[in-house]
Amino acid sequence: MHVDLNLLTALDALLEERSVSAAAARLHLSQPAMSRTLGRIRDATGDPILVRTGRTMTLTPRALALRQEVQALVQRAHAVFTPERELDLAKLERTFTVRCHDALMTALGARLLRAAQEQAPLVKLRLLAESAGDNDDLRHGRVDLEIGSAEPAFPEICGELIGQDRLVVALRRDHPLARGRLTARRYAEALHVIVSRRGRLRDPVDDALEALGLRRRVVAAAPTTAAAMHFVHESDLVVVLPARVCGPALRTLGLGALPLPLDVPELRIVQLWHRRYENHKAHAWLRGRTREILQDFDPEDDHQLGLASRAR
Repeated sequence: MHVDLNLLTALDALLEERSVSAAAARLHLSQPAMSRTLGRIRDATGDPILVRTGRTMTLTPRALALRQEVQALVQRAHAVFTPERELDLAKLERTFTVRCHDALMTALGARLLRAAQEQAPLVKLRLLAESAGDNDDLRHGRVDLEIGSAEPAFPEICGELIGQDRLVVALRRDHPLARGRLTARRYAEALHVIVSRRGRLRDPVDDALEALGLRRRVVAAAPTTAAAMHFVHESDLVVVLPARVCGPALRTLGLGALPLPLDVPELRIVQLWHRRYENHKAHAWLRGRTREILQDFDPEDDHQLGLASRAR
């Protein structure tokens, strides 16, 4: 039986894009040509692959079952026909798009830029803020690397834990809470600002307080960590932030920090990328640099914030 390997590439695009027009654009084909290819795939597999549901197209159960296998086959085929070359960072010309939370951007960005300038001077970095909602930018290749706390949401997305952080209460050094021991009740009685790009006025800290029969008064939601820290600097507001990631910015603003007097889990820092880049040497270099930078933060660094935990 003759197998047209071009159909495998087309099937991979259709399974990922779930759209004839999007798959056509990805493979630089016209939409009629892609429609004819889908017809050939249907004949070869004996399955519709894509069916219309309202205004969108949906994968059939057979298509869903084939998705990972087809993707792996296409990647292996590309590897076979791609010459193996040593990565020459000095000559690497590429633009990487990295997206992460603004607190991580502050901690990571400058060091990542310095690493690129020193090791791969022709590399450019597009550093993007987290989006307000879910999107498929990783899957569609619009983002190379995403760093945050989310785990992979799709089988074609790879994930790696590259760090952990603990939450602290950031406040002015002369804030009333800086005198004496910070208890959960004293913390709850303060005025609070929350960091939320969606403007939410509640987060998991409220759940931990309610488990103790306490409630806090959240008076504002700030779109970025930087904005929240400036609000805290100019008022009696307090904000909960990751200690190691935000430590340098807290010191720059002259803010202090106290351990959060609640039982909340540590934050996980995870980097995500599409499986197509799993064995891509340049992308592996990028992942390696972000991993090194995040793991290079001193675990005891938050103790150098000038913690205002001593009684005054």
